Amino acid sequence: MGTSASATSQAAPFAPTHQADHQGNGMAEHRRSLQSVNIHNSKTKSIITNKVAPVVITNNCREEFQIHDKIQSSNYSMGRISDLLPEHYLVLGEFFMVQDIYNRADVLNTTKSHGAPNFRKVKGNYPLFGMGQPSLNGFKQVLQRLQIDGCEEVVFICVREEPVVFFRSDGDFIPYTPRGRENLHENLHDLDRELSAEQIELSIRKELCDFAKLSENMFYVYNDIEHFKDDPQQVQILSEEDIHVTEEVYKRPLFSQPLHRYYRLPLPMEGAPLEKTFDAFVNILRVTPNLSLMRDSSRPLPALLFSCQVGVGRTNLGLILGAIVFHHLQGASESPSEHKLDFQVIELLISHLPKGQQVLDEVDDAIAMCSEMHNIKDAVFENKLKLEGIGEDYQIQGKSTKAYFLQRTLQSLERYVYLLVFNAYLHDQYPQAFPQSFSQWLCMNAWIYRLLACMDSSELSAPASLITDGIRVLVRVSSKFLATDLLSTAKEMKVANFRRVSKMALYGMAQPNSEALAVVMSYLTDQRRGHSTILWLNLQEELVLEANGQMFTPREPGSLEQPIPVCVQHPQKLQEMELTLKHDILRCEKWLGVITEQDKQMRMFKTCHTIEELFVHQKSVHPGLSYQRIPLSDCCAPKEEVFDQLLEAMKSSLAEDPNCAFIFNCHDGKDRTTAAMVIATLTLWHINGFPECEEDEFVSVPNAKYTKGEFEVVMQVVRVLPEGHRVKREVDIALDVVSETMTPMHYHLREIIISTYRQVKSDAQWLRLRSLQYLERYIYLILFNCYLHLEKKDSWRRSFSQWMSQVKPDSLAHFREKKKTYHLQAVHAYWPTKSAELLIFLVHFTS
Repeated sequence: MGTSASATSQAAPFAPTHQADHQGNGMAEHRRSLQSVNIHNSKTKSIITNKVAPVVITNNCREEFQIHDKIQSSNYSMGRISDLLPEHYLVLGEFFMVQDIYNRADVLNTTKSHGAPNFRKVKGNYPLFGMGQPSLNGFKQVLQRLQIDGCEEVVFICVREEPVVFFRSDGDFIPYTPRGRENLHENLHDLDRELSAEQIELSIRKELCDFAKLSENMFYVYNDIEHFKDDPQQVQILSEEDIHVTEEVYKRPLFSQPLHRYYRLPLPMEGAPLEKTFDAFVNILRVTPNLSLMRDSSRPLPALLFSCQVGVGRTNLGLILGAIVFHHLQGASESPSEHKLDFQVIELLISHLPKGQQVLDEVDDAIAMCSEMHNIKDAVFENKLKLEGIGEDYQIQGKSTKAYFLQRTLQSLERYVYLLVFNAYLHDQYPQAFPQSFSQWLCMNAWIYRLLACMDSSELSAPASLITDGIRVLVRVSSKFLATDLLSTAKEMKVANFRRVSKMALYGMAQPNSEALAVVMSYLTDQRRGHSTILWLNLQEELVLEANGQMFTPREPGSLEQPIPVCVQHPQKLQEMELTLKHDILRCEKWLGVITEQDKQMRMFKTCHTIEELFVHQKSVHPGLSYQRIPLSDCCAPKEEVFDQLLEAMKSSLAEDPNCAFIFNCHDGKDRTTAAMVIATLTLWHINGFPECEEDEFVSVPNAKYTKGEFEVVMQVVRVLPEGHRVKREVDIALDVVSETMTPMHYHLREIIISTYRQVKSDAQWLRLRSLQYLERYIYLILFNCYLHLEKKDSWRRSFSQWMSQVKPDSLAHFREKKKTYHLQAVHAYWPTKSAELLIFLVHFTS
């Protein structure tokens, strides 16, 4: 009677895209078609009608039955590549099936001799092999070759993330992949993160079988996408056995080999793998006894075989991971690296990691072993050289050439850095048999996230001539769209948003020019206030200059409201860059484009000063003035080192004069200034004594717990901190005290967390990131206050950075473990998917 199925209740994990309006969004429709079939119900009586006869399924009946589905052609989409080629059904609603491997891809010419394109063994003695995509018979030939070479145990890892299906052809099964009409040479990536590649392959096979039934058991495929000679070609599909999915091609030949195993580990085409991918690789190590450090050393190592499409990029990354593992099992060679990558992020990472230089040397050695077809260090160099070699910018595929090569440089550098981090993880966790996953370990070493967030140090080498050549423009800092004077203080104080914390010598404001600086200093040193000692802390991490008496900052012409932060390890570097920019502007002696109130004007600058020069002049008038620059990132929590720098600056000033006044400024006097003022308020309270705490205010508004800062993850942290509720309450009072000075700004950290989150739309994921960054800042303020309490007895000899690395609250690690990747093009246009993984914490908000 054909195929039969039991009436036992079961879920149907995969289903075709049966939607009549299925156009262009195949996977979205596919998700909606995933339904559970539950007919195992004591109260259910279902009648299923087919072409033969009705079959009645009654109370818990377990009889064999047959269902003849009537396939409707209207359920599927049709299309053609060009008007000269025939129209046919499209996979997943929009894709064509294209032969996976073309002849020129086999650079090593190993398909005939070994069964797969670019089959190779790495340099040295490790049983480590890589290859491109084989056919079914080709894979069997590869296994025979490994057996001849004496490989008794084989761990085969397919690193492809795109779906692949195999059509029967001349006694073999040949791989094909779905591709879009716009780019038939490129495989599909990130098709659907909710479904695995295996699930998508099964869904594709079901569709292909349906298409064949609607087309006399035939389906069109493409073998020559260059010239379309004899294309499209018809393949015969009589049943599902005429189509194999990847798992069947690889697992069936291994079935009779008990020491051979197969895994699928999707690796990205560019950039570093996700943390969950590293976790999956570690799980492979866990479940393979012969890859344990406790392995029987008399047995040979298992052969590791990696495969992607052509056997180059992703296979190379898999081979490097395998070589690093073998280094830990057998010891790495001590050959020096040919060349080292001179990047700030690498130097800082190695200096902070235990055995940092050894970690670096082992990764470099692994890369050299696997470099026959691709070297990721060379890729970083090449992309960097191309980026630096671009003169006048032009467009590639509608994108800026500089932005394109900056992205490629960052992606290749990110891949290298993550290999270093993963090797450091192996040094720590491999001897202990991996009690922590890679994701968990990174959460417990959050400083790595912060370091990775500063990976893009390209601004350090950006020439000052970008302004004088007209590539960038100068924007006036006091422009209304950059620094709105919400507190209406510009008229009296000559600077926007000037304010003071009640009953404390703490002040905040926007960036002042020389005139405003003089007015503020006169105000603070007059007879009424009488501050003889003043510490001024500038929190800006972008370049700022005074030209012709007005403050300006460089911006990109297409993103005037987006600051250009410069990641530096020492604030003096910012002063040096500002000094270089000043000299370039004065030397050029030409009219430059500037933006005042979103209108571009041409100006020639006669005078130009750096911020530090402005304060040097004021210090000659007011000897009690001290100036420091402590760059602080906008919107997110300060780095642990910033907390230390602020605390140390305040301690030193108060030791000289207990009545010292503190002034903070950023570009608009809001975000970063407020955060620093809260930190200073808490510090002064710990030194001079806390004010009397009133009882909790009764808040009668919707979702009042969020207005009070009682977010789920915040309360998890509070519950594990000594006197956590008191510590949080003190932070809340400090926030209230500081925010009272700026009510018209409507800027209160607890409220802005949830108010920003509620603005999130499907196309505004950067707001979700912003909300989580504010939440991160709130948590760090609570942790810093706890640190001030616990370390006060030792006068805070142990720094906050050391305290955070040594205490490591478990709840905070759990908080970080909930991170989620967001594609935040509005925030990091150059860094897709991964940038949002850097200290982005996912928290559950109840609407």
